[in-house]
Amino acid sequence: MKRSSRFHLWPPVVAVLLVLTMGGTALGSDHRENTPLTASGTAAATVGTAAASPGCGKTPTLTSGTHTIQSNGKNRSFILRIPDGYDRNRAHRLVFGFHWLGGTSTDVATGRTVETGTWAYYGLQRLANNSAIFVAPQGLNNGWANAGGEDVTFVDDMIRRIEADLCVDTTQRFATGFSYGGAMSYALACSRATVFRAVAVLGGGQLSGCSGGTQPIAYLGVHGLRDSVLGISGGRAMRDRFVRNNGCTPQNPPEPAQGSLTHRVTTYSGCSAGHPVAWAAFDEGHIPAPQDGAAGDSGSRTWVPQEVWKFFTQFQTSNPPPGTATCRVTGTVSAWNTGLTSSITIANVGTTAIDGWSLVFTLPDGQTITSGWNADYSAASGRVTARNASHNATIAPGASVDIGFQAAHTGNTAPPTSYTLNGTACAVTGSAPK
Repeated sequence: MKRSSRFHLWPPVVAVLLVLTMGGTALGSDHRENTPLTASGTAAATVGTAAASPGCGKTPTLTSGTHTIQSNGKNRSFILRIPDGYDRNRAHRLVFGFHWLGGTSTDVATGRTVETGTWAYYGLQRLANNSAIFVAPQGLNNGWANAGGEDVTFVDDMIRRIEADLCVDTTQRFATGFSYGGAMSYALACSRATVFRAVAVLGGGQLSGCSGGTQPIAYLGVHGLRDSVLGISGGRAMRDRFVRNNGCTPQNPPEPAQGSLTHRVTTYSGCSAGHPVAWAAFDEGHIPAPQDGAAGDSGSRTWVPQEVWKFFTQFQTSNPPPGTATCRVTGTVSAWNTGLTSSITIANVGTTAIDGWSLVFTLPDGQTITSGWNADYSAASGRVTARNASHNATIAPGASVDIGFQAAHTGNTAPPTSYTLNGTACAVTGSAPK
């Protein structure tokens, strides 16, 4: 899909942002530390038992759509997306999606700048399968300068308003955003590390401040090698702050070659319990939805939503959100001299329909996919993502879909050992190679 000009930063501001980023000075760097949410309004972001918000059990008054609140004496707005079939007695994830400079909350909520619906909330709404409450806040002047910390306070106020009315697992709050929205997510990682469970910073820079910035939080950074607006060196520096905070083993993670139009994801080792750091570098510029093998944004082919959702959903609680896909994968391999076929059945053993899916698995060394059927395969070797075709996007409870591929091999004909469907690990059954 053609790259949308709506993602471009306003031309008069681009040079300023570049200077600020390269010089290490953040907009609003004199931010005062705002009073965090109180113990009654939040819970420590730890893995374990779900912590129910005050809105659990209540008949909600909030609805999906645009809402306005007062914050710091100003009228601020946000778009809310409540899951279909919302259950007031089940604690949900809460996911904030922040827009880029010049973007709007409507752009995030609809996904219209890349692919309407498919790219809603950076492609996460589709993957969530009604397991999360989504929020698209509107920035002042379509940005996130966070002067005096006012945008962080706005987030505090939104959380209080939403959680007083809706049932949220307060250990499962997440933030993501592209460009200036990534900068705002980074500011929350710095100042609200005990409020949010994890952040995913997409092509961000340190533009919204970093008040605090000393506590650990799960951190995913995604950045383009050829980003000429907010350079990748700034993204690496932001990542490295949380490599240090989280006690991870420092390294220079491998990145794809320029001209390859591929991506590489590295998960750091040695991080403190519950505080992983991951880094995804890709060979492209300042875009939010890169795709392997082609230039520009693509809502349906990009690998970014799957990586973000997988990162967020690794923090399950003992009371998982509603609608979480429960799946079973059965794989059968038939091999010959230097080739094999792999037949895969994906079964929905949960109680909620899966509407749109991506299956992630890792091929053994030496195996390379040459063709496939009933799915769109990204990457021919290593970590592979199989996305639904138009005719099999929905898997009803108790139903299954069959997909498969043909591959070349150099001797190892073993099937993958694990599969993840929409970020949730599946039970695996199968047979040895024939």
